[in-house]
Order: sequence, then structure tokens, then C-alpha cells
Amino acid sequence: MPLASTGELITRAAAARSAVAAFNVITLEHIEAVIAGAESAGAPVVLQVSENAVKFRYGRLLPLARAAVAAAERAAVPVALHLDHVQSDDLLRQAPGAGFSSVMYDAARLPYPGNLAATRAAVDWAHAQNLWIEAELGQIGGKDGRPPLDAHAPGARTDPGRARDFVAGTGVDALAVAIGSTHAMTTRTAVLDLGLLGRLSAALTVPLVLHGSSGVPDDGLVAAVGRGIAKVNVGTALNAAMTGAIREFLAARPEAVDSRTYLGAGREAMASEVRRIIGVLSGAGG
Repeated sequence: MPLASTGELITRAAAARSAVAAFNVITLEHIEAVIAGAESAGAPVVLQVSENAVKFRYGRLLPLARAAVAAAERAAVPVALHLDHVQSDDLLRQAPGAGFSSVMYDAARLPYPGNLAATRAAVDWAHAQNLWIEAELGQIGGKDGRPPLDAHAPGARTDPGRARDFVAGTGVDALAVAIGSTHAMTTRTAVLDLGLLGRLSAALTVPLVLHGSSGVPDDGLVAAVGRGIAKVNVGTALNAAMTGAIREFLAARPEAVDSRTYLGAGREAMASEVRRIIGVLSGAGG
């Protein structure tokens, strides 16, 4: 089917007080696994390509993007493409021609005035290209190989009043909020500040996004969706599933050299994890 629009999927989910799962992809096996898992669950899904994934692919966006488009157009469920954690304006400007309907523009590393100004400029350009734009406010951390920050440290959380001003000042379509999760967590021990999330939901009219969802237990994800999260980003959980399956396969078959065998095991493990996470989220709606 034709590519879906990220904005339409998230807007519909927000109106229904449910959430769409968005999975970061690095290889063709990731893409195929996410779509297979979503088809098995009978749910729409967002494929996310991060700026870090583009760097891994020798700085070239189109090879992975075109693979994602080709797979999405053959999927039995709606699939949208999202360019994630973009800091490069050059990469931002490649999004419309590569099949992406949305971008997460990441200027959260800057002091608040810089984040506001850079995001406003990105939104003005992106909206002229019919791109849906997500931004981040607060300190979620854990990106670019840096050690995860203390998500409970003073000042790390997203302030509702500042978030309201940021959304009004930038015109973003969605906001990723810092409520206790951290990128790149390999343990599911994140404790979300659900009271803060409730205040953010009350203060804002745009959909809210949860980053670092791999570190959040299932009951935390369900509670977050119930309090206003409409897009749930998952990356590390897929990598952990793939790596674990490949390690197990090669430990049992040390003589194996055909990469299709162990990559196939990794792909199946990722598809199973996608199906499981979508199932958790589907029970959180309403």
C-alpha cells in the first residue's frame, strides 16, 4: 500500500488516546522484521532512520531509505517513514525526496534559547515541504555513545510551562518529553514520572512522544499511553533481540558461515519483539 503519513497516524492515535510504535532501523533485516511484526499484530507502524544510522551507512541516506520505501509499499499494514534525531540541516533537507513524511529535529543539546531558535527555523522550512515535525525538550540523554544521564537529576525533566511556550514559539507538531526514560537502556528499569506526564498532557495540545522506551517496563508503557503518550520510540530493544539471537545461534553452531542463517535468526527475534511491544501498546488505548 502507499506510504502512510506519520502525522496522520499519530494524530489519529492521540485522538483515540492510544499510541503508535515507532522502531529505529539500521539494516534491511530491521526493516523487514518491523514490518513482519506489525503485520502479525495487524497494526500500523513507523520506521525510523536516525542520523546515527545514516552515519553508519557511510553518511548516505538513500540506500536505506529506498529499501524502507520499497518494503513499506509492499506491506499489508500502514507504514510511515520518520527521520529521527536530526541535527544536520543538510540531512533535514534530504527528507522530502527520500520518502519521509516526518522528522524529529534535535536541537535539545543547545541551551533553551538556541533550541527554540533552531527548531523554529527547521519547522518553518519543513512545514513548507509538508513535513510533520517532532522536537525534544528536556534531557533524555544516552545518545551518541555518551553514558546515560541521571534521568532523575534536577533540571532533567521537561517543565510544563516551558514546554507550552516552546510549542507555541516553534510550531512543532509533536514533542518528545523527558519524564524519566533514557536512550540506549539495556535494562527495563526506567521509572516514569506519570504525574509530570499528566501535567504536560494538560498543558499541551500537540501529541507527546516517549523516547528511550526500551528501558521502560510494560506497565510503565501502558500507564504512559493512558496519560497522553501517542508515539513510543523503540530502538535498543530490537538491537538486543537481534544480537542475543545471533549470539545464541553461533554459540550452538560455531561452524556456521552463511550469514543468512544467523541474520535470519536475528530478524525473527526482532519481529517477535515488535509484535510483543505492539501488543502491549494495543492494550493501553482508550
